[in-house]
Amino acid sequence: MEAKNFTVEELAPLAGLAHEKGVKVYVAINSLLKHEDLSPAGNLVSKLEKLVKPDGLIIQDLALVDLAKQTGFSGELHLSTLANVSFPCALRLVKERLGINRVVIPRELSIDEIKTLAGACPEDLSLEVFVHGALCYGISGRCYWSSYLGGKSGLRGRCVQPCRRIYTQGGRTGRLFSCMDLSLDVLSRVLLPIPEISAWKIEGRKKGPHYVYYTVTAYKILRDLGNDPKEKKTAVELLERALGRKGTHYHFLPQRPWNPVTSDGQTGSGLLIGKIQGPKHNPYFMPREELLPGDLLRIGYEDETSHGTLRVGKYVPQKGRLYIKLSSGKTPAPGAPVFLTDRREKALDEMMSELEGEIKKSPISELPVLEFTEQLPKKYNDKPTIYEVYIHRDSGETGKGKKSGLWIDAEAFDGMKKISDNSFWWWLPPVIWPDEEKRFREYIDIAVEKGSRNFVLNAPWQTALFDRLKGLNIWAGPFCNISNVLAVSILKLLGFSGVIASPELGHDDYVLFVKKSPLPLGIVISGNWPFTVSRILSDQVKQVCAFISPKGEQAWVKEYGSNFWVYPNWKIDLTDKKEELQNAGYSMFVHLVETLPEGIEMKTRKGIWNWEINLI
Repeated sequence: MEAKNFTVEELAPLAGLAHEKGVKVYVAINSLLKHEDLSPAGNLVSKLEKLVKPDGLIIQDLALVDLAKQTGFSGELHLSTLANVSFPCALRLVKERLGINRVVIPRELSIDEIKTLAGACPEDLSLEVFVHGALCYGISGRCYWSSYLGGKSGLRGRCVQPCRRIYTQGGRTGRLFSCMDLSLDVLSRVLLPIPEISAWKIEGRKKGPHYVYYTVTAYKILRDLGNDPKEKKTAVELLERALGRKGTHYHFLPQRPWNPVTSDGQTGSGLLIGKIQGPKHNPYFMPREELLPGDLLRIGYEDETSHGTLRVGKYVPQKGRLYIKLSSGKTPAPGAPVFLTDRREKALDEMMSELEGEIKKSPISELPVLEFTEQLPKKYNDKPTIYEVYIHRDSGETGKGKKSGLWIDAEAFDGMKKISDNSFWWWLPPVIWPDEEKRFREYIDIAVEKGSRNFVLNAPWQTALFDRLKGLNIWAGPFCNISNVLAVSILKLLGFSGVIASPELGHDDYVLFVKKSPLPLGIVISGNWPFTVSRILSDQVKQVCAFISPKGEQAWVKEYGSNFWVYPNWKIDLTDKKEELQNAGYSMFVHLVETLPEGIEMKTRKGIWNWEINLI
């Protein structure tokens, strides 16, 4: 949302030029959709089909599966990494039931896990693997940090990157959650023998032509000429000059996992080329290498109040002196780092100008005016059963006169054997990794054999873990990020009995959603909701020990299963809205119960999340 974007009318001739040159064009419509977004999204897909003819759409919201059919979209459908298709048997489901052509798999996977997924790929489904670019601290599709702190959802392209801020824990201050960039560099060649991998993905949001040219050229070299030592060296040098962050292989090599959170916390994007010197009234810096006219510099980190940008107006030699006057009028702090974040070399400008001369532009008057109205599913009108359920981690906490549920994991396994109450609710985790699939199948089988009928799944594809769904009461959990009725209609086709709405929504969103839903809806009405769920934790961060943001917000980290959950020290609390929600049509009310770590004090804070501002 913060990028300088282009219109469909501008994209049409660019896509035409790409297709003339044998280059495919994929359009990422990668946002979580609210009800009010369905018509604009459908109209966008319709315009793309008629004017652009992209080869595919990259999507996370299941509503776009339906909208693609309604608009007659003829290209492929690719599930984004935000959809979190993370275990093998999910792949057959998304191909056979949804018609997905490609899955962009999570960045957290090792090469062994990637091979496991590839081995489970059905015919005509391919995989796309990230090889380079920014890493989120949270698992894709499982981060609510930005939304929980200020309503700006990462699932809607508005993340303010709170994970890159400075935090303090136990006297240590630093960027405790800020990741380096993924850079598989020469290791990317290990992917070549895997036929199911059809694309290497380079993350490039808001990046300039320099980054695009250098990274793409480097990986083309590694793909085509990578056995030549000289060519390998050239590719690595190009990546080092691409103006990204420091690189990491992350989890790619299972025998040598690399924690992407560095001990020094230096994860600013761009090439570090110096530090601010001189008196406060006349600051300057001496670049470690020459600067070209048009170079873009960032002084300081984005979360610092004194940070700013500067466009270089003239050539500056290596170790020359460049005086700094920020366009914002701010004064840079002494010692602040200076990063080169974009560069437009003369050769790049010439290449781009040559391409621009080949674009065949159509007069705007020739473009058709399009109107699209989505077809909505039939509303659920049966009288729903009202549920109020308290979900725990420890089987010893369940019961106590209230309808109970339990997260399924290894620690809960013994408790599962003891529970025979068929009104009990079993919750699957928001992420299941490839080597966990077999174990969770066993857990589910045991629960069903003992008479359990109520399950909440926290990814739509988790239905693939069940031998059968008939006779079971299967609900989509809040981590499925469902926020519109067309997505619900897809879940209904997959065998779901009800849906717990995305907890990111606000009052108006919730009311409009339930009025038109084809399945019963639920809501997380109180409890501990995580900022994010991650597969990593820095060595600098202690579990179950409070850390503090620059604004005094407290949180803690706790490992459950193979993931780390980051919790704020205030809860969701919509309990005083229950009557209104029930009158509106909601029929399940969920309370998420976490054991409070010793030393953590819960803050008395209005826990309504986006209730008043709605999801933006």
